Parts: sequence; C-alpha cells; structure tokens
Amino acid sequence: MQQNCSNIALVTQTAPITAPTHGGRAKCLQRLVRLDLPVPCTVALSFDMVHKIAANEVPSIVKILDNFETDDLLCVRPSSESSDWGGPGAVLNIGMNDERFGQLSAMLGSQAAAKIYLRFVQGYSVHVARLDPEMFDHINGQDEEAVIAALRAYENETEEPFPQDKSIQLAEVLRSMARAWEGTTARLLRQAKGAPTDAGLGLVVQKMVYGIGKGECGSGVLQLVNSDTGMPQITGRYRRQSQWRDALAQEQGALYLTRDPRGNSLEEVAPKIFETLKAQAELMRHRLREEMQIEFTIEDGNLYILDGIKIARLAPAAVRIAVSLADWGIIPKEEALMRIEPHALGELLHRQIAPDANRDVIGSGIAASPGAASGQIVFTAEAALACKSREEPCILVRRETSPEDIRGMYAANAVLTERGGMTSHAAVIGRGMGVPCIVGASSIRFHIQKKQLLSGDGRIFEEGEMITVDGTNGQILAGQSKMVEASLEEPFRTLMQWAEEACDIEIRANADTAADAQTARNFSARGIGLCRTEHMFFQADRMTVMQEMIFANTRTEREAVLDRLLPMQKADFMELFRIMEAMPVCIRLFDPPLHEFLPSDRAGLRDLAEALDLPLSDVTRRVESMKEYNPMLGLRGVRLGITVPEIYEMQVRAIFEATIEASHDRELIIPEIMIPLVSAKREVELVKSRIEAVAADVRTKKGVDFDFKLGVMVETPRAALRANEIASNSSFLSFGTNDLTQMTYGLSRDDAGRFMAAYVQQEVFPEDPFHTLDTDGVGELLMLGVERARKANPEIVVSICGEHGGSPEAIAFCRTYGFDYVSCSPFRVPVARLAAAQLAISSRTS
Repeated sequence: MQQNCSNIALVTQTAPITAPTHGGRAKCLQRLVRLDLPVPCTVALSFDMVHKIAANEVPSIVKILDNFETDDLLCVRPSSESSDWGGPGAVLNIGMNDERFGQLSAMLGSQAAAKIYLRFVQGYSVHVARLDPEMFDHINGQDEEAVIAALRAYENETEEPFPQDKSIQLAEVLRSMARAWEGTTARLLRQAKGAPTDAGLGLVVQKMVYGIGKGECGSGVLQLVNSDTGMPQITGRYRRQSQWRDALAQEQGALYLTRDPRGNSLEEVAPKIFETLKAQAELMRHRLREEMQIEFTIEDGNLYILDGIKIARLAPAAVRIAVSLADWGIIPKEEALMRIEPHALGELLHRQIAPDANRDVIGSGIAASPGAASGQIVFTAEAALACKSREEPCILVRRETSPEDIRGMYAANAVLTERGGMTSHAAVIGRGMGVPCIVGASSIRFHIQKKQLLSGDGRIFEEGEMITVDGTNGQILAGQSKMVEASLEEPFRTLMQWAEEACDIEIRANADTAADAQTARNFSARGIGLCRTEHMFFQADRMTVMQEMIFANTRTEREAVLDRLLPMQKADFMELFRIMEAMPVCIRLFDPPLHEFLPSDRAGLRDLAEALDLPLSDVTRRVESMKEYNPMLGLRGVRLGITVPEIYEMQVRAIFEATIEASHDRELIIPEIMIPLVSAKREVELVKSRIEAVAADVRTKKGVDFDFKLGVMVETPRAALRANEIASNSSFLSFGTNDLTQMTYGLSRDDAGRFMAAYVQQEVFPEDPFHTLDTDGVGELLMLGVERARKANPEIVVSICGEHGGSPEAIAFCRTYGFDYVSCSPFRVPVARLAAAQLAISSRTS
C-alpha cells in the first residue's frame, strides 16, 4: 500500500510535520533536530495514520523500519497536540528477541542485555497483550534466568510464544496504542483536561539509546527552573544503568545533577556532559521560547537528547516563567499575558492543597469560592466566633447561609453548605471575602440537629473533627491537608501591570466593607462597581437597631431609630471614599426583604423580645406576619424604598454628608447611587424625587454644593426590555446578572445546584447559567437593554455587576457590545483583568 509521505515522516529539519497533524512531541523533536542536538533517528506517524491503525489499517511496517538500521531497537511514544492531554504509555526496546539478546550479551554484557530484554517483555505484556502485571511478581533479579521466567510466564498466559519478529512486535505496539487512545475511558479523561472530542494522536518511533552497558551509561532529566516556583534552579535526576525516565520513577540510587552534600552528582561523575546539558537547556529556552525539561540518555560517555518537554508547573511558576521570558526579551509582553490561564490565578491568590498531599475525599459539591482550608467542624455562627476567639481554625457547616451567618463566615476559615449554587448567599459572600466555599454538597448528609456529617461511604464526622474544604475543585476531605501558601510576588504584580496596560475595558470590584475595598485597591480595581449596603447592618450593634426600626409602628418612630444608624452608615461611606481615593464608588441602596434581619428560631425570638422589651407572643406574631411566600420576589429593593421611604432617605443623607466631609482637602468625590430591582419608569421617578429632596436639604444645611449620579440596577427582564424609559432618568445602568438570570430562567439560584449537574450532563444547558453567562437568552436581554438605553440616552454608562462580571466569557460579551466596565468580587479582579487583556490582545492581532 502506498503511504502518504507526511503520514509516515522521518523527522528531519524540513519534514512536513506540524503539531496539529503529528502532535506536539513530534514537532518538538523536529525543532531539536533543527538545533543540531543529538536526537536519535525518529519517525513520526500522523493523526490520520494512527486513526487508520486503530481501524486495523496497519501501514507498511517495512517503510517505517527502512529508516533504521537492522539491529536498532525502537521505542514508541504518544504525540498528542497538547502534552496535557496525555496518551498511552511508552513501549521501549521493540525488536528485542532471543537472537538480539545473544548479540547484546556479547556487546554489553549478559546482565545489561537481560535488563533490556526483560523490560521489553514486561512492557509488551502489560501494554500490548493487556496481561496482568502481577504475573511477573514471582520473578526476582534482572538476569538471564529472569528473562526465561518472563518469557515462560507470557507463553503460559497467552498460550503462544513471545513474538520474535520485529515487524510483528512494532505492528502490535502501534495497533495497541492507537486503540487505547480511541477507547472510551481515554476519551473521557482527555476531555476532562480540555481536549476536543475528536482530538487526534500521533506516534513517534525512535531509535533506542540503551543507557545500559559499558562505560558511563544511564538516563535522566534536567530543567533550569523549579516547577513549583519558577525560580532558577537546576532540577532533575540522573540514574546510572537505566533507561527513559527511570531516574524519576526510582529516585533511590539516582544521582543529583548538581553538586550536593547528600550524594554523588552528574556534575561530578561527568562534568563535560553536565556542562553540555546546561548549554543545551539554555539553547532550548531561547530558541523554543519556553522552559523545557530535557530527557537524555548517556551511552558509553556519549550524550543523546531523547525529548524536550514543556515543564509541568504550578500557577506561581507559570507566572514567573512567563514574566522572566518577557524580561529576557525571549517573548513579548503580550505573549507572556496570553500564556497564563486567567482562572489559574486563583492558585496564587489563595492557599491551595499541595499537589502531593493525600486526598481522602468524603464528598463533593460546587466549587463556589477558590482556595483551601482545614479546620474543625462547627454548625453555628456563634461556634465559629468562639473558635476564632481561641485562635482555632474552623469550617462553618450550614444547610444554607443567611445574612445572620455573616459574622460566622468572617470568623470561619471556610464555609460548607448542603444547598445553593454559584450565586447563592454563601457563594457570593465567600468570594467577596476570599474565603474557600463549597455549596450544594448533596453527596454528604447534613444532620444539623445531631451536629454530624455523614459521608457517602458511611463515615460519621462529629462537630469538632477536622476536615478540609477545597473550594477550588469542590472536594471535601477528611483530616488536615498539607497546604501551599498564596504567592503574590513581584512577577504577579508585573503581570498585572502589563494586563492593565493592555486592557480596554474597566474592571471594578464589588466591595461591601472597608476590608473589601482595601483588597480591591490592592488588586488595582478602578473603583467600586457594587457596594451592597445591607451587609453593613449585620454587625451585632447595628442588627438590634435595624430590628427596632422594623418593629416601629410610625414614620416618626422609624426615623428616630434610623437617626441612630445614620452616623454608622456615614462612617462606612467615608471609609470607602478614603480608601478609593476619588475613584468611582457605586452604592446600591437597601435591597433585601426586612425579614432577613429577624430570627426564625425560638431562642432568637426570645432574645429579640428581651432586647425590644416586648412580650414574646407579640414578637412572634409580628415576625410571622412579615413572612412571604416568595420573599426574593416580594417586598424588597425599590419596592421597599417606595413603601418605607425612610430607609433610603437615611442612606442617601449619609452618602451626601460623607461626600462633603471626605471631599475636604481631597479630589472632588462624586458618589454613584443605584436603585435595586427596578421594573418600571415610575419607580425611578418616585425614588429620584425623594433623593433630590434630601440632596437639596443637605446642601442647604451644610452650605456646601456637591454632585452625584443616580442609576438603576437592571435585574428584571422588564427593566431590560423597558430600558429606554428607565434610561431617561438615569446616569447609568448596571445589569445585575445574578437576579436577571434567576428571573429569566425561572430558577432559584439557591436551589438550582440540586439538579444543575444532571442538566449540564444531559446537555439541557451547556453550562450552569449562574456560573457562565448565558449569552443567548440572558445575553439577548442585555443587548436589547443596552441598545434601547443608548437610543434614549447616548451618554449613559452601562456595566455588569453580577458575579458573571469576573468570568472571561462575560467580559468577551461586554467588550463586543460596548459595555463600559465590569464589576466582580475583589479576589476575581486579577482574573477579570487578565481575561480582558487577553481579549484585547487577541482582537488587535486577529
């Protein structure tokens, strides 16, 4: 059968080999050949050829073997387009048989020949014949007797002698590796790593360099930087009388590369080879524009380069390597930015479980806030506060969190809830605080009354026992795990500076407290895009005042109570203005239903009755009367501002007074005031008139003029559809995609986690719409809203301030449709900025 020359290609400097057709390994080997490095003879099989082999269309083996000497032994290794996608295990020493064993025994010695033959028999048996590796457990040593025993074991198991023909051996190895790649398990594994369904596999057939025999022989790997940190450090191992990557697989007895007081090193036993390796690694760095790991073999004092692999790296190393390569002029800054996956920055911003840590998984849920923490289980906010006072780490476990749990969330090291999704209360607050959080952990049974967790395998975890929450991948682990600390060193700051320079959309932060605002400033956010003022009321001293206001019966009584809250709110806003230094601060007026500030359990009701000096029965009846069937669609947001106007009046007065005082000796501050949950033009008109009345009163009493901007948070489909009417009374529209997604889909964001995985798995939705912006349905509402708002008010500023604001997909959408900025949790600002920079770079180069 005639073969396409590119389907079976000898790796030369000019061979028609590309990564999309032959895989990354084949292309890298060609680049090494172009650098005149000592690469053994190699033949590359294309994706198309391997696909045919899997379908039992085996190519001309003679055509492959014609590229090698008759006596050459061969190895076959996978070559996928991305090394991250993996592939079948390599098979070494193909062509070894009884005759060649005799020849090598004379050349290298019987023990070396036996070691080579035994490795091939075992590798072929396991990877090609699919035999159980335990069939060789009875074999001791690596001599001729061991080889005979291995051959006998193969024959006993397969009822046929071990193949002696090199052509048959190679054909079976190729067929086995091709079929393994196309198997269901392999396909699912690589898809989990981001590979497309139809990802191809190439194979490289390379002449074996024995690494075993007379003189200085062995194999090893070398790289110039540390894989965890990216810092300059020659790392790797060298093992005498070994092949392939034995030095890493069997570190006992391996030599260090550089001089080391703990043992011998390659630098000492073969100094010229060591210096040559270093020079070749430097050459590969500059010419391949990447930090590479060299796989090498030494045979009788001669050095051979078998492969060059992009080094595996943690996020801190990835950032340092990219920045260093740019600083050295090897790659441009733009390419350095493009090399970092935005979501990987979470590994730098938060503690993570060490890659080598033992993971005793007891359950899983939705990874709602990245990072990891270990601590003792507690089931109440009060218990979390008690642990914090004793300086003991804890994990707050709740069915779902509510505003009254916020103090406990601040005290806990991580949060775990049975219910909820990506935009549930625990998820949003956890991300804002930078606290690891897992929600929707339905694989674990929560016995809140018994203060127990029951894992799927039947283990019971009592309050006080230690667990670990991995908010990065959604796993809950038993016990305390080894951690890797967050790393925000100079390379990270440099990368963020470059990203800021490349960015063409503004990134703001959602910040509710001074601590949130300071975090936002530390990450160079360009203002606050959403300050949820209700979170300022959940401190203990303010909660009681809020409860008094709720129980007040007249406007006069409410105003009297709110007068006590005003200086607290004013101080909050002054601190935000001080931290943000005249950058925009968008303050959302009070949004949640009032019942969230009231207790629901008997003990809480009793405490409230005592605090208000009211009969318990009166307090219970009042609390019951305020309950709603669907509170998130009930008396909240602008509806509360219209029916109980004293709350908004107090808040805007605090904003205006803080603006005047914070503007002294500083650049002029212009606060942005946002009305939540608007559905109708008249709602805006009513609230606007009251806000302007308060502004006029403050100007008169203080004798100072000031300016402010008034806008609307678009969270309902009707607000998006009638944006032209709303825009006429607004300076800005900020789309709250959390509630807008909830109302568009008719989904509870707190309950969707119970079935969302099944929906995504069965392709009802491509992704969780609370995690990834639905650019079709919700996106159409956003497009219509922006288009209609700008027709009515061409100067209007539009943005996204929901949790989607930090996702690369949402930022791409916002850039396409001309949004002015996005706002996200403070710890997502770097992720959003890098994503925005990459999109800007891509648009300029496309």
